[in-house]
Amino acid sequence: MTTSKKTSKEERLTIVKDCLENGYDYTETARKHNVSYQQVYTWVKKYAEFGEAGLEDRRGKRKAEQEPRSELEKMKIQMAKLEHELYRTKVERDLLKKLKELERRDAFHK
Repeated sequence: MTTSKKTSKEERLTIVKDCLENGYDYTETARKHNVSYQQVYTWVKKYAEFGEAGLEDRRGKRKAEQEPRSELEKMKIQMAKLEHELYRTKVERDLLKKLKELERRDAFHK
């Protein structure tokens, strides 16, 4: 088993292209570039789905701040924003209802 190796986006792209040229031979590509089989497999899979953008290191960044890599990802981000907005609107509505109820109760007791 190989130890973890830090790779740049360009190195990952080179490894993926090498794997594709060799007929998806993940084992040989991993051995040749001294990375793990799983990494090569994951990079090829991400490259197939998102292209070069799939090979970017996006760890440690909030999804909302990241550039969407696909139309599906863009729609998921939009949906999450709308769901959050709906949640805040419902909370605000419930608070206003409670406030009116408390005001009516105070007016009735006076």
